[in-house]
Formats: sequence, structure tokens, C-alpha cells
Amino acid sequence: MQPAKTLSTTTQSAAQPHLIRALGRRDLVLLFVVAVFNLNVVPSIAANGGVTIWLWIISLVLFFWPQGIAVIELAHRYPGEGGVYLWAKEVFGDFHGFLSGWCYWTNNMLYVPTVMLYFVGVSVYVLGPGHQNLPDNKLFAASVSLALLVLLTFLNILGLGVGKWINNLGAIGTFVAALVLVGLGIVIWSRFGSGITAADFKIPDNPRFVLNSFGVICFGLVGLELASVMGDEIKDPSRTLPGAVAWGGLISGTLYVAVTLTLLIAIGKNVNVLQGVVQAVTGMAARIGVSWISVPFAVMLSLAIAGIGSAWIGGCSRIPFVAGLDSYMPSWLGKVHPRYATPYAALIVQGIVSAVLVILNFVGAGVQETFQKLLSLAVVLQLVPFVYMFGALVKFAATEPVPRGQYGRTTLFLAGTSGFLTTILGIALVFFPAQQITSLWSYELWMFGGTLFFVGLAAFFFFVYGRHKAPQQIGKGTTLVVPLSD
Repeated sequence: MQPAKTLSTTTQSAAQPHLIRALGRRDLVLLFVVAVFNLNVVPSIAANGGVTIWLWIISLVLFFWPQGIAVIELAHRYPGEGGVYLWAKEVFGDFHGFLSGWCYWTNNMLYVPTVMLYFVGVSVYVLGPGHQNLPDNKLFAASVSLALLVLLTFLNILGLGVGKWINNLGAIGTFVAALVLVGLGIVIWSRFGSGITAADFKIPDNPRFVLNSFGVICFGLVGLELASVMGDEIKDPSRTLPGAVAWGGLISGTLYVAVTLTLLIAIGKNVNVLQGVVQAVTGMAARIGVSWISVPFAVMLSLAIAGIGSAWIGGCSRIPFVAGLDSYMPSWLGKVHPRYATPYAALIVQGIVSAVLVILNFVGAGVQETFQKLLSLAVVLQLVPFVYMFGALVKFAATEPVPRGQYGRTTLFLAGTSGFLTTILGIALVFFPAQQITSLWSYELWMFGGTLFFVGLAAFFFFVYGRHKAPQQIGKGTTLVVPLSD
């Protein structure tokens, strides 16, 4: 790609808003833990039995390790705000960059409502016994989801100086909740033994539901790239990022396998996808006479879920922010708050769309089915940017005589090929319905229709809106930086 061409005497650096570097190494490690280790996806995976442990291990080797290589390599080559958007744009061209960033952002607008639903399912345990069925009340679930969405959006508008503490608190809550869950599982196993056998770890006769789990597992392992989306807000990123990726990845991978095993020991395959974790803790605590732990555990887990929501709301809002600066989306999305120096316009738009999806998806389907449908489509859109990330590694290995990044040709090729093939497989398999889905045809219509809709909308903004807006800006004599295509 040729360098950008400036069509005004005003420099880009003078016109482009700047964000505050607020994230240190500890903040990044905690951000990775809260973004990667998402307890809300574990129950829907564990519901498919012990075979999912093997899927976790396969995904950690073939997808998660290559993801860490890709994030460190691409962040080193292309530092700055935008992450997956910037990387695909620099390596493959403008449209691919926009599509990568668009899918990353729109997936978030589907995923954030699932986090809100999960918060509803867990937080009712704070109210004590007798309230566990409240999440089945659609009005209650929608109201609490919307209230949390508004609160987290507002806190992120106040800035990462405030929002990062929600993320950090969520990471601590996630870690403590996972340790309590695993600790109880060890006690139960030592006193009463395990209800699972070697046969539970075999591939079932009908593996249809397990296939969906592989895509969800890959989805659960994303998040290492999130900090690079906020590249301009990291203190000394070249030194801070690699160590944070290593520690965040190690902690998250270990927690995923341990928690899945614990759920299988505690309640087997009969897992509620919204309340499975707190359901397991409540049951195990009652068996060993410490029932009092259920309420404080629910409080801690609720904080962890709020941290997950905050991390993804804050991180993904930087995609439309950068797209607004590049003129492929309305330029006002690239505005920063005059006082808090945050992309407030992008945050507000993202919050509104997520709120609409929360409301619309309560029409007809049950809460658990709504959760699963939103999650499955989010998986497809989330994994599209990783096709570009891993493809970039393969391109570097194949075209550069001497790689100019952090890693050598062999590492780049192996990580890129492994990650690319695993990502494609994960996207394909998530089109198989999970066991919570009641209608195959409506599910496939939702999946194929939703994928085509969001990709088509990306093409509209890039080829129609973006191309139409550029001549208008030139005619008005405003500052414009136009990237020249290959």
C-alpha cells in the first residue's frame, strides 16, 4: 500500500484527536484476563460433556498460542489506535481493514447483550433463595440488562482512567470467582469422588451439538488483541505488551480448563447456560455445609461480569472511532469528549444498537435460546478479523526475504497457518445449532441472514458512503487524508 496523501496544508497530526496513555502492564494483564477468560461462555460449552476438555486443549494449541504470536507481531509492526482494523488495512488494503474492524465492532454489539443477560442470571442469586427464576421473566431481564448497559457506557465515557478500574475489578472478581469454584470442586472430588468417568471424555455418538462448541471455544479465547485496539492508550507498548500477553494468556487458558472440569464434576451436563457457574457453587457449597458462600460468590461474579462488559464496550468502541477519522463512517464518530478525551460518540452509538438488540431478541425466544443465538452470530463476526490476522503472518513469512518483526519465518508460518485453518473451522462449525436451539430453520436463517446483513452493510459504508463523502470533503476545502489503494 502506498502512503496516505494529504489534500490540505493542515497536517493530520494537528487535526486528529489524541487519547490519553492510561494503561500500564498490570492494567493490561488484568484487561486480558477479564477480556479472554469469560465465565459466561463456559456453561454453554460444559453442557456438551467431557469431550469439550479436549476441544479446549486443541484450541489453546492451534488457536490461542498463534493468537499471542499474531498480536505481538502485528502490534510491533503497526502500533497505534485501531488494532485489527489498522492491521488488516496496512497488510491487505483499505476495504479489508474496514471489514475486519466492522466485524469486530458489530460482533461486540451482539456479544455485549449476552454479557448483560449473563449478569441478570447471576445477580439474582444476590437476592437469596427463591429468586433464581427471575431471569425467565423477560421484562425483568430486559430492564436489568439495559440499566447495566447504560451504566457501563457512561463509565467508559468518563475515560479509561475510570473505566479501567471497572475492568480491573472485573478481572479480580473473575479470578476470585474461578478460584472459589475450582476450590470447591477439589473439596467435592476429594470427599465424594467425581460423577464423571473416562467414557464422558469420549466423542459422543451424535456429535452435532459438540461441533457448535468448538466455534464458541475459539470465541472464548479471543481478547489478546483487545489492548492493541487501544494502542495509543498503552504506556510504552513495545515493552509492556509482550509480557502482558504471555501472563494474561497463561492465566486465562488455565482457568478455562479448570472451570470446565469443575462444572462437569459438580453438575455434569445439565448446565443452565446463564446460571451454570453460580448453580454449581450453590450446589457444592450446600454439600459441604458452607451455603453462606453463595451470596458473596454471586456478588463477586456479578462484578466480574460487569468488568467483562466494560472491557468490551470500551475496547471495541475504538473501531468506529478510527473508521470515523478515516471517513468510511460518519466523521462525528471520530470525535472525542472535550473534557474526558474519550470517543464518546462511538460509545453512545454502540450502546444504542446493543440496547435495541437486547429488546428485539426478547421477542419470541426464551432467554437461554436468545443467549445462544446472539452468541453464535457473535462468534462468526468475531472470528473474521482473526482470518486477516493469521493471514498476515502467512503473508509475512511468504513474501519477506528477512522478516522485520519480532519473530522468524518459521514461527510466523506455523502460527499463521495453524491459526488461519482453526479460525475457518471454528466459523464453519458454529453454524451447527447448540442444544438450546428449538428450531433449526430459524437458527440457520438467523445465522446466514445475520452474517450477510452485517457484511453487506460494511460494503455499503465503504463503497457507497465512504466514496461519496470523500469528494464532498474535498469540495469544502476541509482537511482530508486519503489512503491510496494498492
